[in-house]
Amino acid sequence: MLTGSAVVLPYAAILTAAIVEGEVAYIAAVTLVARGQLNAFGVIAAGTLGAAIGDQAYFYVFRGRLPRWMARYPALERKAAPLLDRVRRHEAFMVLLIRFAPGFRIALAAACAWVNVSPLKFSLLDLLSASVWAVVLLLVVGLYGPAWLAQFGLGGWKGALLVGLLVLGAFRVLAWFERRAMDHPNPL
Repeated sequence: MLTGSAVVLPYAAILTAAIVEGEVAYIAAVTLVARGQLNAFGVIAAGTLGAAIGDQAYFYVFRGRLPRWMARYPALERKAAPLLDRVRRHEAFMVLLIRFAPGFRIALAAACAWVNVSPLKFSLLDLLSASVWAVVLLLVVGLYGPAWLAQFGLGGWKGALLVGLLVLGAFRVLAWFERRAMDHPNPL
């Protein structure tokens, strides 16, 4: 029989991994949900909190400090200008985008801190974004993807693993496009 700490340990690991990294550990946890080894609500809660803590840590660390640091590096400041402009024009959207912008999470959180997005606004929108991220990944990777793949003999955890790998690949491609868009900003 599992003790209380043994039951909590996987969810604490998911929370910690979501703070540090994000998709890979969370998708692995969702695969374990599809296999029946973890509770879906526990995984959503741990993933949401970890993701939000990770994003907000960067925001609060950079808040008030970043403009002084960046003033020392004018070339870097010029390179960041298009991102800062987008964050100024679309604050709420850019905060909501953080969870769905792999490879740009730290840059977006830092840009939000730089342009003085309200801490309350940032925290609430980021928590909402982290919640949507956690639920959508669980539904796509752990439920609907494997259910659809079952007709091809890849249901359950095998289907979840395959869908998870496809989602990770999609996130990598999205990150590549985001980096490219930042390197070649649209003049509009």
